[in-house]
Amino acid sequence: MPFKIVRNDLTKMQVDVIVNTANEAPIYSTGVDLAIYKAAGETELLGERKKIGYMDEGEVAITSGFKLPAKYIIHAVSPCYIDGTFDEEKKLRDCYRKSLQLAAKHECKSIAFPLIATGSFGYPKEEGMRIALDEINAFLMKQDMLVYLVVFDTKAT
Repeated sequence: MPFKIVRNDLTKMQVDVIVNTANEAPIYSTGVDLAIYKAAGETELLGERKKIGYMDEGEVAITSGFKLPAKYIIHAVSPCYIDGTFDEEKKLRDCYRKSLQLAAKHECKSIAFPLIATGSFGYPKEEGMRIALDEINAFLMKQDMLVYLVVFDTKAT
């Protein structure tokens, strides 16, 4: 199946699962994370995220999509970029790879990602895009799924 980069609002994507740039703790903050909580239903989603609990950078978990068009939300704990010497690349790759694997495990036919960690988490956008493309391409060589990389505006790319 194809891979597409689209400019859109992630919370409006008509896909089986969207990926959230989650925090380690069961809280929500700004950017994509806040938009997803508001669109899905803050109380319900936060309640499910609290059941999952604390997660390390690079880990993923799945919840219902609640009020979103997507059936599921995968919460990928984004690495905070420091200077590239603290395993940030491995953790970011894990976010993409594990999200795709979890979506496949739940028999999802389509998934939409933001450009993970390149906003408030500080990951350099160009490098973040390269990592996203690498991991998505590697997955699609072995699996069949419609994958979207959703950017909000032209500054994202």
